[in-house]
Amino acid sequence: DYKVTGVQTCALPISGRSDPARPTRTDTRLAAEPRRMNVTMSESAGGFVSRRAQRRLVDRLRDRGICSERVLAAIASVPRHQFLEEALQSRAYEDTALPIGYQQTISQPYIVALMTECLLNGRPRLRTALEIGTGCGYQAAVLSQVVDRVFTVERIAPLARRAQTTLAELGIHNVAVRHADGREGWSAKRPFDGIMLTAAPDSVPQALFSQLRDGGVLVAPEGDTGAQRLSSWILKDGKTQKQFIADVSFVPMLSGVKS
Repeated sequence: DYKVTGVQTCALPISGRSDPARPTRTDTRLAAEPRRMNVTMSESAGGFVSRRAQRRLVDRLRDRGICSERVLAAIASVPRHQFLEEALQSRAYEDTALPIGYQQTISQPYIVALMTECLLNGRPRLRTALEIGTGCGYQAAVLSQVVDRVFTVERIAPLARRAQTTLAELGIHNVAVRHADGREGWSAKRPFDGIMLTAAPDSVPQALFSQLRDGGVLVAPEGDTGAQRLSSWILKDGKTQKQFIADVSFVPMLSGVKS
């Protein structure tokens, strides 16, 4: 769904942001240990999916500059092959985007890790995060490892249903999926500590900024297809501070819903 054409650091100034929630027993455990999922690596006619391939992927992401060990642990813990059709599962741990139907793709692991790292912005965990563009649910699953509650919105109904089913099968119960127009966000669940867009609007809808908690971070691509810029915004006292991350090419953010 995109390609990265140039990358700068995603490190953002963290002064003035809200302090993360005081860790509970559950928070402390999860910070040190990824959520356990109902999945085992297996051999099938479609190819062999191994933990070794997953570890190699994590090593590649580290070599490319992903430095958050929490994010790398999240990537290592999420079985990407479970979000793909059987015919593509043997390619699950390649660092590339792959088709999931409906002219959509599962995102490249590098960009998933990069956006997640930028969303955290040095914070160990987030209490709540909103994702616009659920797709197959892979990015939401990664976020579920570093966010207490993830809310994700998908405009294509079959994708929303498929993501919900896959997440439930993996035992991921801290992600809520909604079929709706992503431009409107999910106002009933606001404010969010982080908001992530996985499709590119011409400019980020103001409705999404209004759902961001003071001190929160929004990560999104903006612009026309083929000429987009991935950026982060920090909201402080009603004002946003923007920082460029990378030149990218995402699918466009569309209005309305599709049944």
